[in-house]
Amino acid sequence: MDKGIVLYLRQEGRGIGLTNKIRAYSLQDQGLDTVEANLALGFRDDERDYAVAAHMLHSLKVQSIRLMTNNPRKIDQLTQHGVQVNERIPHILPGNEHNRFYLETKASESWNLEVCF
Repeated sequence: MDKGIVLYLRQEGRGIGLTNKIRAYSLQDQGLDTVEANLALGFRDDERDYAVAAHMLHSLKVQSIRLMTNNPRKIDQLTQHGVQVNERIPHILPGNEHNRFYLETKASESWNLEVCF
């Protein structure tokens, strides 16, 4: 791309905060996957809110975007907040032995996508 925008949103641990993310990691160490851990703590699998991102884009007078994401919920929320998403550009990174279970869980449980390894 010739140009782009990176937005930083303070939404640690998919919106549950750093303390709760550490609690979720503890539950994952006990055998729960990332989604199950968030649910066990009383959260949805992803608590992030993209209203602030939409506001930032509107403030920058951005008319439309090509969004780099694997998260279809991000597209839905941005669209609901008036952002025109023209295209989703997927992150295509190979899984490895350390992140394979996490990526498979996110794809099947949260995003309803397929991950190829």
